[in-house]
Amino acid sequence: MRWSPLLLSLFFLNLLYICPLVPDGLAALSTAQQKNGKPATTLATATANKKKSPAPTKLPAKTNKVSQIAVKQPAIKTAAGKTGQQTTKKHAAGTGKNTAKKLSSRVPAKRVQTQKSAKSASTTSHANKTARNKKTAPSSTPSKPQTFAHKSFTEIGEQISSKSAIILDADTGGEIFAKAPDNPRQPASTIKIVTAMIALKSLQPDDTINVSNKAAAMPSSKIFLDPNRDYQANDLINAVLLASANDASVALAEKISGSEENFANLMTITARMWGARHTVCRTASGLTANGQQSTARDLANLFRYAMQDEDFARRMHEKSISTTYGKVLRNHNKALWRLDGTDGGKTGYTLAARQTYVGQFTRDNRTIVVALMGSESMWADLEKLVNYGFQTAKDGRLAKVETVNTTRTAASVN
Repeated sequence: MRWSPLLLSLFFLNLLYICPLVPDGLAALSTAQQKNGKPATTLATATANKKKSPAPTKLPAKTNKVSQIAVKQPAIKTAAGKTGQQTTKKHAAGTGKNTAKKLSSRVPAKRVQTQKSAKSASTTSHANKTARNKKTAPSSTPSKPQTFAHKSFTEIGEQISSKSAIILDADTGGEIFAKAPDNPRQPASTIKIVTAMIALKSLQPDDTINVSNKAAAMPSSKIFLDPNRDYQANDLINAVLLASANDASVALAEKISGSEENFANLMTITARMWGARHTVCRTASGLTANGQQSTARDLANLFRYAMQDEDFARRMHEKSISTTYGKVLRNHNKALWRLDGTDGGKTGYTLAARQTYVGQFTRDNRTIVVALMGSESMWADLEKLVNYGFQTAKDGRLAKVETVNTTRTAASVN
């Protein structure tokens, strides 16, 4: 069949109107395919391909590398901070604005969001690090009280001469401050709180106490008991707690257990029952003895327990007491005169132990227990610890525990 000139004219005229409907670049694509030996793309095949989800056309090699870097950006950002961002910017600049736009459109939405999150996290981390490294004086109302408490804690630990010390909340037993609290040391006369408590639980106030020659010969401190006369238990208990009398301690021990050695064993067992796990007693008086030891934590726990006994607490708070035989016993605890809120305390000193102390203090309905050992300036140390303990409790802060020289070695005679 032959085409007439009229029909041919109509055919080409229709093509002029149909061509604009063909997708842009179809003619050029067909020509390129024919040159490469591939079948040309027709209108039908183009329409069919339109219904499918075509794989994205690969970018040139250089652009493709940049795309890979951009996609991996979150991983690079996490590992090396700003390196990924700098690399992306560098390659994006080299490939031009159009390439940058294409890369942006090719990165999935989740990955873009991840990049922003990583950048935000990095900024926050850097800000926190800068804040931690910035050294400023603590304000009276710190925004980060725990950090302020730890700084004050470290400062007070350096300011006191005591080798070990601790502050406990008397109501909860919570630890407010600690400096080597579990290092064993000679307790000196602070251990007399155990001697007196056992006597209070074992004897009646008017029980008669015979004084042996051994008891009368004890070194100071003492009340110079006469072995030729008898004394009431109540007077000797007061002498132990207020005047820290070594002779009265041994006299009570012999009355209760028959010998000081047996009584010392009872003291050790009793101390363990009251929460003093590292305390070992060898004497009723606390005079230096090989193997005898306690810790600041143990002393604080012992005193906290003892102060729950009304009779013990009442005696500890007395500045002076008169005996039935006319002797006035003056309390060795100078904190009763020097520090507000002193409920009671027990002092101690030997060459091996140095100055030791344990006491309880109450201010503004808050009660703390303070123990210190191995001090060279006990009263100055005590004042600093008491003031720090109440200030910390007032601010509602508990300091982080910091201990030094925590290796436990049995206390020995120096």
